[in-house]
Amino acid sequence: MKNLSAKVSTFLTVAVVSTFLVNSPSPLWGKEDPGVIVGSNIFVEIAAKENPAIVHISTTTKPRIGQMPGRGFRGRPPGQQPPRQQPPGQQDPFRDFFDRFFGPQGNRPRTSLGTGFIIDKEGHLFTNNHVVAGADEIKVTLKNGDEYDAKVIGTDPKTDIALIKIEDNNNLPVVELGDSDNLQVGEWVMAIGNPFGLNHTVTVGVVSAKGRVIGSGPYDDYIQTDASINPGNSGGPLINTKGKVIGISSAIYAGNAGGNIGIGFAIPINLAKSILEDLKTKGTVTRGRLGVMIQKITPELAKSFDLSENEGALVGDIIKGSPAERSGIERGDVIVEFNGKHVKAMEELPKIVAQTRPGSEVDVVVVRDGKRKVIKTIVDKLEERGAIASSKIETMGLRVQDITPELMQSLDLDSQDGVLVADVIFDSPASTAGIQRGDVISEINREKVNNLHDFEVKMNKLDTEGTMLLLIKRGGSTIYVAVKMQ
Repeated sequence: MKNLSAKVSTFLTVAVVSTFLVNSPSPLWGKEDPGVIVGSNIFVEIAAKENPAIVHISTTTKPRIGQMPGRGFRGRPPGQQPPRQQPPGQQDPFRDFFDRFFGPQGNRPRTSLGTGFIIDKEGHLFTNNHVVAGADEIKVTLKNGDEYDAKVIGTDPKTDIALIKIEDNNNLPVVELGDSDNLQVGEWVMAIGNPFGLNHTVTVGVVSAKGRVIGSGPYDDYIQTDASINPGNSGGPLINTKGKVIGISSAIYAGNAGGNIGIGFAIPINLAKSILEDLKTKGTVTRGRLGVMIQKITPELAKSFDLSENEGALVGDIIKGSPAERSGIERGDVIVEFNGKHVKAMEELPKIVAQTRPGSEVDVVVVRDGKRKVIKTIVDKLEERGAIASSKIETMGLRVQDITPELMQSLDLDSQDGVLVADVIFDSPASTAGIQRGDVISEINREKVNNLHDFEVKMNKLDTEGTMLLLIKRGGSTIYVAVKMQ
């Protein structure tokens, strides 16, 4: 009886699959929902069509002052952040984070490999910012072997997107950009890239999830896929079955093994399209600013704040002088809607605010004391402040950075007070004293340091000789460091 049941089951399975293969329509270009039919050549067609516009990128970066070999911040990793294509054996949990935002360490020329894809006949290409950041030379090679020198047109470290350009009078092949908002979980996708230098490698999988937050920045909204992505795939396209690019391969979750375990992440192409004009015309991205520190709504908090659902973003603090303060948003408000867009989760609010044009007047809907309240506010421009090194700071051997809300969250800091050490010059007074990247300087000679401007002012008042006493926060501890100036 068991054998008969098995035979019947096998027969029915074969019959169903055969019927599916025979009766299903063949996938054709131009169809709205071609689907993927088992046994079809749709991925062969996609690879043949898209490969000519997908490029191999190699970069060379010369050593720079401000890079210190062999040192790193030994703090606690920020949450469960997956590493962004770290090489196996990397010991410093923050090395990749600082390399991404402040540049790599080392005293020798550094080379790297990545992928990109041509988006227009003028020769513009999308890739990852971490592929080209700080590079002195960028070489782009097409599938047919043609090689070009490329220049950076615009970069956006916060989304890890870069726009580069090559010059060619011929007809360059281009990809077609799709609509990532319409992407469905379970949908088939193809990744093309240059993993480990293996040019134009094609892998296939499905969309495993959407809207993933992996701790890489304030605008996380990743597509998760099981299409194999490895180091070298960075900046390559994720393509749907219509042959349209719906994502930019950006990160992998390596797990404890240090290699690919089948979990990759891609930036939605709609995010890249939304900043394309800024990158082309200004080289940077202009974003809106509200000026609030927010946190996730837990079931316990929802009950405490008399909320019917665990939705929205709880305002934990208001930044002084910000649009939020001027408009009357208060600590304890729960923002549930911004500029007509529903805020379902805390992570959605920074992305919505960032995409709002500075100067726009918007309605912010908050829940306060259990009641909905509409507050009108005018969005400011988010000022992107990078690491700086004045002459005296450079003499000490440091590059320092304002602590932004996203850095505070990513590095698990309890305050924005002080300045973050972005780089330490090898064999400098700061290096000799033991200061490391990731340290937070909170005092100079027993005077509190509030921010980057305050740090510069205090530094400019000091002599370039003698000893400087710094109060340093590092990995949950506070220590004094004496820096002997040269």
